[in-house]
Parts: sequence; C-alpha cells; structure tokens
Amino acid sequence: MKDISIIVPSYNEAESLPHLAEWVDRVMKEHGFSYEVIVVDDGSNDGTWQVTERLHEANSAWRGIKFRRNYGKSAALNTGFAAAEGDVVVTMDADLQDSPDEVPELYRMIKEDGYDLVSGWKKKRYDSKLAKNIPSKFFNWTTRRLSGIYLHDFNCGLKAYRHDVVKSIEVYGEMHRYIPVIAKWAGFGNIGEKVVQHRKREYGVTKFGMNRFINGYLDLMSIMFMSKFGKQPMHFFGAVGSVSFLFGFVSLLVVLVLRIAGRMALTTSVWFYMSIFFVLVGLMLFLAGFLGELICRNSTTRNQYLIEKEL
Repeated sequence: MKDISIIVPSYNEAESLPHLAEWVDRVMKEHGFSYEVIVVDDGSNDGTWQVTERLHEANSAWRGIKFRRNYGKSAALNTGFAAAEGDVVVTMDADLQDSPDEVPELYRMIKEDGYDLVSGWKKKRYDSKLAKNIPSKFFNWTTRRLSGIYLHDFNCGLKAYRHDVVKSIEVYGEMHRYIPVIAKWAGFGNIGEKVVQHRKREYGVTKFGMNRFINGYLDLMSIMFMSKFGKQPMHFFGAVGSVSFLFGFVSLLVVLVLRIAGRMALTTSVWFYMSIFFVLVGLMLFLAGFLGELICRNSTTRNQYLIEKEL
C-alpha cells in the first residue's frame, strides 16, 4: 500500500495540470512518500485528458480516469475514492489554488494525531467577497449549527482521509460539500481542521455558478434527513403520519357525535372536511414511509458513471 493517494477532480484544467504535477512530485520526493495521483477528468473538452496521458507516460505514479461526460465534482471524488490505494487519501482541486506543500502536515495529522478526516480551512481567501466569501461564511455557519461539526470551511477542496473512511462513504449528487457530515454519519467522528494556504487562480475560470448556494442548502437538508432517517424513512413519515391520522380520526369522531346529537350538519361543517383531510394525509404519509423503505433497500444505480478511458 502506498503512503498517499492524491485525488484531483479536473474539468477543463489542461493549463494547470503540468504545474500541479511538478509541484506535487517535488513535495512527495522531498518527504520520501510513496504516492499515486489520480486525475479524474470530469468530461473536459480542452485537452485535460491528453495532458493526463502525458503525465502518466512521464511518471507512472500519475493515473487517470476519464468520464465520457461531465458528471460533477461529487462523481469525480466518489470514483477517485474507489480507485485510491493509499494509506492516506488527499483531495485537492486542479486549479492551483490548493497548495501541495500542505500535504505532509495533513498526512502527519492523520497518522500521528489519529484523525479520521482533516479538512482544510482557507482562512485568508482570494475569491470575490460578494460572490464567494460572504455567502460561504453564512453557508458554513448554517452547516455547523445543523450538523454539530465545528469546521470553518466545509467546502475546502483540500482534505485528508484515513483509507477506511473513503472506502466506507458514498458521495453523490452535489454532496461533496458535506463529506465531513457524511463521514460523521458513517461513524468517523474524529474530524480535525488545518489552516491552509489559499492561492489566486492562475488559469481558467471557476466552474461553479451562483446556483451552488441554492443547491447547497437543498443538499444540506437532504443529508440531515438522510443521516437521521435515510435507513428507516418510516420513522419520520410514520411519526408525522400517526399524529395527522390520530388528530383527524379523533376530530371525525367528535363531528359524528355532534351530528348524531343533531347539533351539526356534515355537509356544511368545515370540521368534517378538515377531519377527513388529516386522516387522508396520515394515510398518505404512511404510504410514503413504506415506499421510502422499499426504495432505500433497492436503489442500485445511484453511483454508476460511464468511464471512457482509464490509465
């Protein structure tokens, strides 16, 4: 087993990859690490795969996986996790904004300090304050409050993991922002943080638009629900459905008693229709719970991606 696997999700980063390769190779050699670098080409159209092939020819430590189309960062990370063979797995972006010089200390924190996962914290950022910094601070504050994990920068691409962590978690959709939450949910609760250097982008443009903030909060709601009820959705839907059904059933009994006593006409009583409504909602929630149980036990295609080439 190698000391370190570095996973580099890449989408149109042909200009950055050669510089990243020189930097990574130098750091790994200086510290005597055995290593592999897995470039996951997420459907690039700018020559990223050709650059990856040249890097592999020059140094067999550089490996590549090419998606047939763009699936997103979560898909790239999940595929990289499956292929990684290192004792410690490090993820970093291909745009040179993450510094490979941070890797040796991240490795030490995993191996010597005993962390399951160490997340980078870009304390000083060079991104736009209005477009990224301020929304990022609010996003991280909300995630801390809801998840109970006190990290400053959940979405930092530079992270280190113990080998068994990446083999035990599944990342899909746009859940890469919440990998610490997913890891904690899987039972890996020893999560640390390290202040890391953030650099200005030298080539290309950012691949994330403003819709990431809307999608981010929707994904956060999904992950919080899944962490509590993902394996047993009936616990949520059944509980809410029981309350609704019980309220509707008792209300219906009261309405019927009043009708028998001649004090209420069913067809003109709003309470009669409200009672029926709550009974039906309760039954529908029970049905949703059963369907959720069936779906979560039979989903087999959530993480299937078409890989065109592999080095």
